[in-house]
Amino acid sequence: MTGRNGWARFVGFKMLRLLSLLVGVSVLSFILMQFSPVDPIEAYIGGDMIRVSAEQRSLIEERWGLNESSTERLLTWGQALIQGDLGTSMIYRQPVADIIQERFMNSVALMAVAWILSGIIGFTLGVVAAMRRNSKLDRLICWYCYTLASTPVFWIALLLLMVFGVWLGWLPVGLGVPAGMSADQVTWGDRVIHMILPALTLSLTGVASIALHTRQKLMDVLESDYILFARARGERGFQLFRRHGFRHVVLPAITLQFASFSELFGGAVLAEQVFSYPGLGQATVQAGLRGDVPLLLGLVMCSAIFVFTGNMVADILYRLIDPRMKEELMS
Repeated sequence: MTGRNGWARFVGFKMLRLLSLLVGVSVLSFILMQFSPVDPIEAYIGGDMIRVSAEQRSLIEERWGLNESSTERLLTWGQALIQGDLGTSMIYRQPVADIIQERFMNSVALMAVAWILSGIIGFTLGVVAAMRRNSKLDRLICWYCYTLASTPVFWIALLLLMVFGVWLGWLPVGLGVPAGMSADQVTWGDRVIHMILPALTLSLTGVASIALHTRQKLMDVLESDYILFARARGERGFQLFRRHGFRHVVLPAITLQFASFSELFGGAVLAEQVFSYPGLGQATVQAGLRGDVPLLLGLVMCSAIFVFTGNMVADILYRLIDPRMKEELMS
């Protein structure tokens, strides 16, 4: 299995996996929502629920298809999905596709900034720790990484919000743009300033895994025979790393970053909720808490595609790095 044939089979196999994943997560999410204690009619009406008569409630149930059985609702949603319709959100009163499209760019921009920052900072810390092994700096970096790895994202988000948003007042405490401004008055600078705290939260939490992985990988490389030979020739420090260490640790670090899309998306859900950032994460929480099944299913599928894409890119990079993994990836 080599050349174009192998790649075609690989991509085809991945697409089949993606299709089965989307079907599985959609059905599972729908079943879980049926056990939710949230009354979607009450969430739809809000505070005026006591004024709604039984007849009006029946009309609302008929309007949103809630009077049908669970199986009929799932089949109706599936048939509409095949035709490209994700349904209409009950809480936003808009097509689900429009809501996802509107919020997707906010979340992608936030996660892209956090992903790049955490990758660069984590890789640099890992290299410094490995090159200064067993020094005070190495122990400090390890302590920092282990502390972050065991700290919840929402706690770091609240800490940054209190320090930089409330006590120092340097940055806005929430939202994606300044409150009370129309869309044509908002500048790119306003959007960037409102993105700093959520992006910083995700970056800080994403540093630990890449730093510890790079440190361990580079320490293994530095103990190899050819590094001993290079040192015997007088190579030291950054020159030694640039010539013999960099290429051995950079690609595994990149693939690890792509494989961390699920943690990144999960962290974005919490960070967006703390900072009221208008992204997919905040919409997911609202859909779950208010029983908006069409919106939740659309967001679940979007997040599944996002995470799957990251894992597939990581698989492709592994395949390019080590051809011995071809057969394993196809299994």
